[in-house]
Amino acid sequence: MEDIFKEISPEGLTDNPFKLIGKEWMLITAGTKKSFNTMTGAWGGLGVLWYKNIAFCVVRPTRYTFEFMERSSRFTLSFFDEQYRDTLTYCGTKSGRDINKVAETGLTPVVSDKGIYFAEARLVLICKKIYFQDLRPGNFLVPEIEEFYPLKDYHRMYVGEIMQCLTR
Repeated sequence: MEDIFKEISPEGLTDNPFKLIGKEWMLITAGTKKSFNTMTGAWGGLGVLWYKNIAFCVVRPTRYTFEFMERSSRFTLSFFDEQYRDTLTYCGTKSGRDINKVAETGLTPVVSDKGIYFAEARLVLICKKIYFQDLRPGNFLVPEIEEFYPLKDYHRMYVGEIMQCLTR
C-alpha cells in the first residue's frame, strides 16, 4: 500500500499551508498497529524551527486522540481531496472512544514502522515529536482567544520534525 505514494522533500511542497490546514483540514493520527486513533484538525502550521522542517498541530486533552499523542513518539498528518470532506467532518465530530472511525468511514490505514496514515490521502507528513507545549490562558495577549475555550480545555501543541513527506 505504501507504494502508492512517492517521497518528496518538505521543501518540494507546493500547497499553500493556510489553505491546506485551515480550509482543507487534516487527519491527525497517532498510535500503533494494534491501537490508534485519528481526529480532524484545522489548526496547525508548517515551518522551520531549530533548523528542522517541522509541522505543528494542537489537540485538546479531552479528545481521545490526546491519549495516543501522549503515548506515541510519532504522529502523522494526512491531507485529502475535497471528496473526503464528509469523512473529515465525521472524524472531527465523532469520538474514537465510541465508534471505530476506520470502519465507519471506510478509510484504509497504512501501517508502517514510521507511523499510521491513510491510503486515500493525497499528502502525508510523518512526524517525530520533538516538543510539546500546553497553551496557557495567562499567555493570551488578546481576550477573544478565550472564547475558543468555554470548557477551559486548552490545547496542547505538538511540534514534530517532518521525517517523511509522501504524496501521490
